[in-house]
Amino acid sequence: MAVKGKSVLYLAAAIFLSLPVVSCRTTDHNTHTYRPYHERRNRGGNDDNTTTVTTEKKKPIAQEAHGLVSDEWARLDIKLGRKDNKKLYKELKRWLGTPYAYAEHTCGEGTDCSGMVMEVYQEVYGIKLHRNSAKMLEVNCSIIDLDDLREGDLVFFVTSSDGHVSHVGIYLKDNKFVHASSSRGVTVDDLRQNYYATHFHSAARVTTRPN
Repeated sequence: MAVKGKSVLYLAAAIFLSLPVVSCRTTDHNTHTYRPYHERRNRGGNDDNTTTVTTEKKKPIAQEAHGLVSDEWARLDIKLGRKDNKKLYKELKRWLGTPYAYAEHTCGEGTDCSGMVMEVYQEVYGIKLHRNSAKMLEVNCSIIDLDDLREGDLVFFVTSSDGHVSHVGIYLKDNKFVHASSSRGVTVDDLRQNYYATHFHSAARVTTRPN
């Protein structure tokens, strides 16, 4: 059936009038290239890749603790406060990850437990301790109650079958201490862990005066 002339004109006019509406929608938000909604859901103008990064779960990064960046300690669940000895934490951070080596005491290369403690105490406190963990306890320290432990105190363990003190670490806070593990090198552990709770001998405070 033939379409009358008037009908054709009305149809052409309707098509023409609809074009500005489409144009408005594409320029209203200064969007020059159409993207599906799932690619435009970030109203801030970031693309899909940025959205993925910003929504990814990340462990909070620690703030600076008065000059010492404490991100390493934060990852170990240790929050540094205003009263903490920053020099001690800074020195211990240097030692973290040093592999275990019997009778050695070189940061970054190899150390045993008493060697690390000896070097750290010399550097941080200017105190020279005995090289042997049992001698440290006997000569350089006074035993204290476990509840009285504070930052920088020493914790001793019996790890050999003879029943004598054979391991030492430096107490930090919140039950955490740094020591040179024979299997993992210089690391941070918790006194409440089964192995250390079972082999714990005593807590002690260094009484030897600085050099």
